[in-house]
Amino acid sequence: MDFNFKKVFNDAGTALSRVVQLTQEKLGTSEKTELDAHFENLAERSDQTKLWTEKLLSDTEAVLTPNPGNRVEDYLFEKIEKKKPVRLTNIEYLGNDMIEAGNDFGPGTSYGNALIKVGQCEQRIGSIEKEFIASANHCFLTPLRKFLDGEMKTILKERGLLESKRLDLDACKSRVRKARSMLGQPPNKDGLSPEFLLDQAERDLRVAQSEYDRQAEITKLLLEGVNSSHASHLRCLHQFVDAQVTYYERCHHTMQQLKSEMQSLSGAMPGGVTASSSSSSSFLTNHLQQQQPTLNPVMTSRDDVTTAGGEGGQKARVLCDYDAKDQSELSLMTDEVITVFKIPESEDYLMGERGTQRGKVPAVFVEFLN
Repeated sequence: MDFNFKKVFNDAGTALSRVVQLTQEKLGTSEKTELDAHFENLAERSDQTKLWTEKLLSDTEAVLTPNPGNRVEDYLFEKIEKKKPVRLTNIEYLGNDMIEAGNDFGPGTSYGNALIKVGQCEQRIGSIEKEFIASANHCFLTPLRKFLDGEMKTILKERGLLESKRLDLDACKSRVRKARSMLGQPPNKDGLSPEFLLDQAERDLRVAQSEYDRQAEITKLLLEGVNSSHASHLRCLHQFVDAQVTYYERCHHTMQQLKSEMQSLSGAMPGGVTASSSSSSSFLTNHLQQQQPTLNPVMTSRDDVTTAGGEGGQKARVLCDYDAKDQSELSLMTDEVITVFKIPESEDYLMGERGTQRGKVPAVFVEFLN
């Protein structure tokens, strides 16, 4: 195997020359070739595009795949070009457990039947979510990744080459200045005259200038192409928004269907009270009333209480449960029937009576019976 020592030495010499030039620029002992303002603006715009594209890509990935471990796993599978594992979403896990619970409680019961219906809906929502994630990956994330891995990497590579050519050019300029300062002096130890060294340095400068100009033109064209990339990203953004709109519309439609199914479940009653619970409550109330003696609703010994409808108290049905706040109030149970009396100068409370129990009750918790 042939080994080109000359090329190795030349490359090593070039690298050393660039390091020396860069060090002198940092120390302020050597001049630096500056790019024009238009080129600098293009370069700055390219840097901004790279920065924000990386952030948007990372943020979108976090929204679509909240679990960091899953994101790392997907990245590794993508790098080794293997199919990503199929996972259930959190809402699908919830749906599965709801269905299992409903079957365990019994599909024939109201609660079990409702759990199964809601669980099936959650599974459908999970499938819709997976379709949205796949669509968002295809129309938005994949183009951004390709831009960063393709066009942006090329731009960074060419900008790096341009910087190297710039260092070579400035090093040649330094050698030309040094050679000019030596004019009129005797030849060096190698027998080379200052005129010869100046001529050689100027030839190297022309070559370096030509290579630098060519690389600057190539890099400039690539930087100008970033604007067209913005237009492409805008189209991808529109597609991403369309995918989101479709996703939320499908989710809303699915939930509206579930709401209708829940309202139409057999035995459902307004206020969330089922027929079975209503019957049980009515049975308990009637049983208590049968066990209680007939009471005179007019309490002549209570001067602070007047009747609500003339001579006596009025029957009222309790709309929902109420827990007494203190001993002056009366606890209530849904659907029980009590006797109520109007309290003078109080619109918010009535005096309620159940057997030997008596206490204030909120007026909004009862409705009068004809």
